[in-house]
Amino acid sequence: MLRTSRTIPPGNVATLESCACCKQVFADAGQITMRMIEQLTKDERESGLVILLIMFVVGAVMTVAGRADLFSVHGALVMVAALAGIFWVGSGYYSPEPSPDRLNHYYDDPSKVGIILAMGWAVIAMFVGDWVAWQLVNPNLAFDAGWSSFGRLRPVHTSGVIFGFGGNALIATSFYVMQRTSRARLPGQLSPWFVLLGYNLFCVIAATGYLMGITQSREYAEPEWYADIWLVIVWVVYFILYMRTLARRKEPHIYVANWYYLAFILVVAMLHIVNNLAVPVSWAGVKSYSAFSGVQDAMTQWWYGHNAVAFFLTSGFLGMLYYYMPKRAERPIYSYRMSIISFWGITFFYMWAGSHHLHYTALPQWVQSLGMTFSVMLLIPSWVSAGNALMTLNGAWHKVRDDATLRFMMVAAVFYGLTTFEGSFMAIRPVNALSHYTDWTIGHVHAGALGWVAMITFGAIYASVPWLWKRPAMYSARLVEAHFWLALAGTVVYVFAMWNSGIIQGLMWRTYNENGTLAYSFVDSLVAMHPYYIARAIGGLLFLIGAVIGCYNIWMTIRAVPHVAAEPATDRPELAGAPALQAGE
Repeated sequence: MLRTSRTIPPGNVATLESCACCKQVFADAGQITMRMIEQLTKDERESGLVILLIMFVVGAVMTVAGRADLFSVHGALVMVAALAGIFWVGSGYYSPEPSPDRLNHYYDDPSKVGIILAMGWAVIAMFVGDWVAWQLVNPNLAFDAGWSSFGRLRPVHTSGVIFGFGGNALIATSFYVMQRTSRARLPGQLSPWFVLLGYNLFCVIAATGYLMGITQSREYAEPEWYADIWLVIVWVVYFILYMRTLARRKEPHIYVANWYYLAFILVVAMLHIVNNLAVPVSWAGVKSYSAFSGVQDAMTQWWYGHNAVAFFLTSGFLGMLYYYMPKRAERPIYSYRMSIISFWGITFFYMWAGSHHLHYTALPQWVQSLGMTFSVMLLIPSWVSAGNALMTLNGAWHKVRDDATLRFMMVAAVFYGLTTFEGSFMAIRPVNALSHYTDWTIGHVHAGALGWVAMITFGAIYASVPWLWKRPAMYSARLVEAHFWLALAGTVVYVFAMWNSGIIQGLMWRTYNENGTLAYSFVDSLVAMHPYYIARAIGGLLFLIGAVIGCYNIWMTIRAVPHVAAEPATDRPELAGAPALQAGE
């Protein structure tokens, strides 16, 4: 008897392919996690288990003590995370000790995982951001649910992009750059994982807290007191790890990228601690009250808020720019001295600029004027950095034309220059009178966040992935090209929509009729903004699609079979020997 063949419907084929893909993802993830454990020494595994056990106990105490409060939810989250870590480390506890030969290679596994986490946060946070953008077009898209309201989703978006996407990228690239420019391996293998995974636990606690309504209502500093304490612990370990690596360097010269990364780590710690000084209502509850009050609280917040822009969103990413652009362009930095001058200018001037957010408030006039003055002065070191980056491309513009990865970096430098000029201009009191509280500020922020921060990050990631996974190139150069144009188009559409929207808002709010009353109501301004809000949402959607394409391209690159030569001797940590030439010198 002949057996009749059964044709699988197309939908089922797609399902089977999807299942196979998922199985491959989980298999690859299992291999990565097992490799992570096998790279730890026996002592490091034991130390990891002790840390995880302490975290489990702390989570259990939080859960029990806060049973009548949302505090218990985050306690349970810490317990689950710690328990998963215990099983994870325990599964490989009896694996053989790692080979001593590992010391002859850089420790890049944390950088690899950091890049994957950064792209994951990018897609999630940008999706939420575009969702809230469409909510401003159609408020019904909140679906009448508390957790999906604009006020709860918006900090998920901002923190997810800044801290989830940007923070993971900074940690991953700083580990990579620090080792190469120091010719020294990371000291130990447990602390990098503690920094990376502990930081992501903070991000998860923050994001889930916002959805439940747990917030301090402080821009870029919304997490409550217990999350802030955990971040301080993680950040101190990060700082110690960085300093220990620099202390072990075989290169007498500290390359300028490390100056910027170190400023980012050190100053962010200071800003975070001071701005988040608070008194909990209860040790078993989420709510706390700031140690400051009134105008002092506002001044402290914007001292933190603007310097978070300075040292998290500027200094760290300038470190990224000063390493990856020279490396990718295969050109030395145009002026190493300019990079140092810019560093000290940014470090000094930025500290005084925060008060320009408080023009026309109860803040003393002289403090407002001080912030305005230093904001204008800040244009000099900022443009020195942007100009230095663009001049570095002299003799390599043909590469910019042909290499989309390098084009990401070039466009980032351009947007950095444009955004810093705009920021200094908007800090001037008469201009601020028009721009403040309008969408112009939103456009300015996103010109920096999308055009500068995201562009340089995507460029650095596209450069790093083939280097880290030993691939000759990205899976698809066309997909990198597509991502670039989608990101650029999305940024331009978004920013121009918000610029127009903001200026129209400002003019409508200050237009008076012959009777001396306002010519337009607030609702009139909302109606006028509607087409610009649609454009903003479309721009965000284009940027999101680009990020999804980037994730696919990166994943396919990782899955490819490596067929390049082993890392050259010049790209290995030096246990002894003569100093080697740094990138960009």
